[in-house]
This record gives sequence, structure tokens and C-alpha cells, in this order.
Amino acid sequence: MPEIKHISSTQNTLVKKIVLLRDKSKERKNTGLFILEGKRELVLALQRNYSLDTLLFNEKLVTASTIQENIDLHAKTDLVSVSQEVYDKIAYRNTTEGIIAIVQGKPHHLEQLKLGTENPLILVAEAPEKPGNIGALLRTADAANIDAVLIANPKTDLYNPNIIRSSVGCVFTGTIATGSSSEIISFLKANNIAIFCAALTASIDYSKIDYKGPTAIVVGTEDSGLSDVWLQQSTQNIIIPMEGHIDSMNVSVSAAILIFEAKRQRKSQ
Repeated sequence: MPEIKHISSTQNTLVKKIVLLRDKSKERKNTGLFILEGKRELVLALQRNYSLDTLLFNEKLVTASTIQENIDLHAKTDLVSVSQEVYDKIAYRNTTEGIIAIVQGKPHHLEQLKLGTENPLILVAEAPEKPGNIGALLRTADAANIDAVLIANPKTDLYNPNIIRSSVGCVFTGTIATGSSSEIISFLKANNIAIFCAALTASIDYSKIDYKGPTAIVVGTEDSGLSDVWLQQSTQNIIIPMEGHIDSMNVSVSAAILIFEAKRQRKSQ
């Protein structure tokens, strides 16, 4: 186990670094690092070979021996115990397990994406902005065990603490790539993947579509839906019939309905 250091001052340089990484997307982008909080999320990240830079813990909440027993730390990982005052400053959640890590991020470039199947099921989200929605989409993707999530024209970075928290660590469990809408469309077409766009216009009932072949289900924002570039390249626009007074649902709910219909069909093959 690495040697344990201790920090008791909120003015410590490392503490200030953590606050910047937690709060500033620019800092995460410039350093390639992000902040991860919680044992479950940390274990999921380690299972996907994320590299830990520093692990901080509050001994009032978790002991060094517990960390040693439950978390496989690399010898180069700095292990730091912090005072309650320091932990209160750097912790993001109201309820916490006493563990915060500085982690090396991974690139999610579309050109690096490798699909492990000839018959993929993919979720595409165009320009999602709310971290809570992104986290919920990633949870849905994990629950359905789909092959990839592609985020077109992302408005926030994947390692935003709100995304990590709302995804309950599913940001680490799946295959995720980002790119522009045109880049993702080109990728889908090059791989002969049908594009089914959730849209209000020129649409047919989603349950009438055959999703058994290579499939991308594409969802837009709740406010403006999908951009014209997607609608123009769509194999078929699809719609979830509404029986109430509004014509849309939360994007993660819509995505879940569409994805699990595709899963249902595929299981019946």
C-alpha cells in the first residue's frame, strides 16, 4: 500500500487543484484529469482500467485498511488522508462515502471507436446539455447493454461531476464516443447502420419498425428535437404515440422505450 500523506488545511495546493477540477470544465480539459467521488464509481472506473493519480479519504468515514481491502491501488497512486474540514470543501455530494479520487480521463474520439459486433445497437444523443439527462441516458444504455453511446456536438464534458453522479458510474461501464453530427452520420453510414430518428415530423409508430439489423436510435433535446442534418439523413423517423396533452417526454425516458423495444425484437430472433 502506498505511503499515506495527510492534509488538514483547506488552503493546500492539492485541495485548490481538486476544487478547480471539480468545478471547471476547462481545467479538466487542460489537464486530462477529473474528480471521482464514491466507492462504487471508483470500483467501476478501476474495472475499466482508468488510472488513479491520487486517492483522498476521510478517516472518519472510511479507514485506510478498508481501502486496502476493497480497492486495488497502483503503487504509484498517492494516498492522502484529509481532515473533516478539507473533505467538506472538496466533497461534491451531500451524502458521501469518504472517498475522492483524481483520475486520468480517457479520450472518446469517434475515430477510435471499435464496434465489437457486426449487428450493433447504438444510441445517439444530439447536443445533450443537462448533465442529469446525459447520466440517465448512460444508465439506460448500461441497463440495456447496448454496444455504444455516441454523443453528437456535446455541450458538456463527460467527466462533469453531475454526469458521473447521475449516471451512478455508468459513464465508465459502456463504450462512449463523441463527434460532430456529420462525423457520426458518416460513421453510421460507412458501417451500414440504419438511422432511426425520434422526431415529430414524417414519423411512424416506433413499434412498427424492425430493429433487428444494425441500428442507431437517435434522440435530440427536449426543447428543439433533432437538427435538420439528422432528419435529412434518417433511414426513418419514428415517434412514440402520446395520449396526453403534451407531445414529448423526457429524453432519457424516450430513449429507454425505444432501446428496449429494439432489445425485445432482437431477443425474439
